[in-house]
Order: sequence, then C-alpha cells, then structure tokens
Amino acid sequence: MAESFFPDVVVNGCRIPHAAIAAEAQNHEAPRTKPGWAWRKAARALTVRALLLEEAARRGLDAIPRQLGDGLREDGDEALIRVLLEASVASEAPSEKQLRAFYDAAPARFRAPTLYEAAHILFAAPEGDEAARNTARARATEALAALMKGDVSFEALAQAESACGSSASGGRLGQFCAGDRAPEFEAALDRLKPGAFAREPVETAFGVHIVRLDARAEGETPPFEMVRERIRLALEKQAWTRGARDLVAELVARADLRGVEFDAALG
Repeated sequence: MAESFFPDVVVNGCRIPHAAIAAEAQNHEAPRTKPGWAWRKAARALTVRALLLEEAARRGLDAIPRQLGDGLREDGDEALIRVLLEASVASEAPSEKQLRAFYDAAPARFRAPTLYEAAHILFAAPEGDEAARNTARARATEALAALMKGDVSFEALAQAESACGSSASGGRLGQFCAGDRAPEFEAALDRLKPGAFAREPVETAFGVHIVRLDARAEGETPPFEMVRERIRLALEKQAWTRGARDLVAELVARADLRGVEFDAALG
C-alpha cells in the first residue's frame, strides 16, 4: 500500500508511522476490492491505543505486565492500558431486578438447541452447475416416486444411490443439533413428523436430498436460576464495554487528530 494513498495520522502532534498502520491493517478484515477499509480500521485502532497510553502517562500510572497463559505475557503498553481501564471504568454489579428483567425480556434466547435424528439420500450437484442440478432433481424425483409407492425401502435406496458417506448405514446421519446442517435441510426436518420423509426434494449447496426425520427433541428453556450467573457476566461485560467506549469517546473529543476520523460509534 503506497504511503501517498493515505494521509499521515497525527495524534496530538505525534505521527503514527505508515509502516505501523500497514502492519496493523493485517489484523482487520476488509473486502479485497477495498483495502482502504482495513487501513482506516488500523489507523483508528492505533489512534485509540496512542490516546490511551497518553492518558495513562498524564495520570502518572505504572503497571507490571501480567502473564496471560500459554506462554504469553503483556507488554508494557498493554499493561498500562489495562491499568488505565481498571482505574477509569466502573464495574458496578447489576441488581437482581436487572438480571430478572433481562431474562424475562426474552427467555427463549437461553433455550437449548433442538436435537434431530435424521437420514437422507444425497444426489450430489454443485451450485451453479444447472445441468448437474437438473439431473439430480430428476433422479431425486424418480427415487421419491419409488419410495412413495413402496417399491424400495429408504435404507436400500440410500445404499444404492446416495453420494454421502452415510449411505453405508442406510442414509442415517445420527443425532445433531440445530445449526449443524444446512438451513434448508433443517427447515425440511421441522416440517416433518418423526418417521416421515419429505415428499419433495430438498436442495442445499451440496445437491438434492431426500430427507427423513427419525426423531426430534425440542430444546427446553432453562429457569432463571440456571442462567442467572450467565446473565450477570453478560451484563457486567456490557457495562464495562460501554464505560471503555465512553472513555475513548472523551479522549477522542478533546484530542487534536489529523488523518483519521471516528464515526458516532467510534468504529
């Protein structure tokens, strides 16, 4: 990335080297066609880091780096930023009323995932290959007709026709949780009663399937007491994040910055 493409970033009179921003940019995702997005994200990240270190120095803070585990250890700057945030961001525990209100607002968010037991017959066809898709649809339609007439069992048809490794076990996929399979596949299972197979082929990125539901166990919503600690930790994390964001917003607002911009959300 040529330096001339991007302006110098200056934070309260101190220039952040282009090389440092280029190195940081590797840690930020951006579309291949828009490399400038990663550069701008990196410039903002290094600006925030510079402002936090400057504030720590202004307050005369000192810090001893901590061991982070797995052989990792904070460097001096990371330790200073941690100490600054610990000193600046209040960590107020949420009240019992707040915990309960969070749970009552949407108890279903804590529900365990649905558990399925299913089988399928796959007629493989890559996405975008319409000729292969048409062939797979025709084969699946023919196989479904044979199943509905009772001319062949699901297991025998899977062993003879399925392009999936599960064919050896009659197409049985065993148990899996909601979210483990393609959305179209699971949507078809949700429309079936245990023991039934879909009367229409089901298409996914892998091809065309004949789908059978063997069993389904709906996830249960745990009582408040079982998730109370999870809620407490989540609300404390939210509060800490808001406090840290407020501190950064304050530092940005009073800083003299060139070559970098922050939106309303400091993103």
